Formats: sequence, structure tokens, C-alpha cells
Amino acid sequence: MKDKILQKSADMFLNLGFKSVTMDDIAANLGMSKKTIYSHFSSKKKLVEASTFFVSEKVNETICSIIDAKYDPIEETFTIKSMINNLLKNEKSSPSYQLQKYYPKIFKQVNDQQFEVLKSCIVENLKRGIVGGYYRKDIDIDLITRFYFSGNISLTNQDLFPMDKYEMSSLKDTYLDYHIRAIATEKGLRTLKNILKK
Repeated sequence: MKDKILQKSADMFLNLGFKSVTMDDIAANLGMSKKTIYSHFSSKKKLVEASTFFVSEKVNETICSIIDAKYDPIEETFTIKSMINNLLKNEKSSPSYQLQKYYPKIFKQVNDQQFEVLKSCIVENLKRGIVGGYYRKDIDIDLITRFYFSGNISLTNQDLFPMDKYEMSSLKDTYLDYHIRAIATEKGLRTLKNILKK
């Protein structure tokens, strides 16, 4: 029952936003009473927290499955971006921004956890890219890792990138293109060009 509540809540939060979804909405969608939900989660804040980490775990599982598929480093990065976009519903309700605005402590917790998990993935991608000749040998791996992660987080900031002006999927495509071009060799640029053609 708890997993069912988490799955539905996460889905609604991603589609409609953390602020607009009420416990009544979730109960109605699940066809159960609020009392049942409160027996598992004592408040909406607790449910938001659990749902956020539930989604975060799904993101981590998705990334691991893509890494296991052994794509070349550039294709891997684009595949991860695409799969996470699908998982997060293209962030059409800007859940990251709402989480940061209305639940800043939860946002910081999940952000810190995500960085620790993703840091090793990004570092490994960069190292493989250098060895394979896709990325330049002179890049600072730690710095590029932090640039890439923090840049992705900033895309959800609606003060910088308002949703009425920027479509999230297009914004992420542009940022990823920018990131790859900044570190790619000629081989990497050819690979990027082929991916973009698809």
C-alpha cells in the first residue's frame, strides 16, 4: 500500500506540481481515504519527502541501467538525458523549482544525495571519453563534473529560465550540446553531429 501511495503521489507531483496537489487529490485518485494515507505518512511534507527520494531512486536506477549498456560516452550522456526527461515527465510543472521554493530542506537533501550518486557517473563518463578520444585530455575532470551538475540544476530555476519562454526539453538539449562542445575533440564533435542528426 505504501509503495502504491508513493507511486501515485510522485506521478501527481511531477505532472501537477508539489504545491497544487493536495492530500485530498491524492486520496481521490487512489480511491482511498486521507486517513489511510496519513497512516503511512504523517503529513504532506513527509509524503513529499518520501516521493522525492522515491523518484530520485528511480532516476539512479535508470542511469545505472544506461551505463551498463556500454554506450560511447557522448551517446550515453544523451541517452541518460532522454530517459530522465521521460521519467520526470519533461518537468512540465517544474517540480524541481517548486521543491526548491516550497520545500528547500528536502530540495537540498535530495540535491546533495544526487550529486554524490551522479558525481562518480559523470567522472567515469569523462574518463572514458578522454581514453576513447571523445573528450580533450586537458580538461579538469572535477571542475567539469561540478559545472555539468550545477548547470543542469540551474535549468530548473524559473527566474533564470521562465517556462513561458523556455521549453524544458529544448533547454536541456541546448545545454547538453553546449557541454559536449566545450570538452569534445574532433572525434567527439563528429559523434555529436551524428547523434544530433538522429
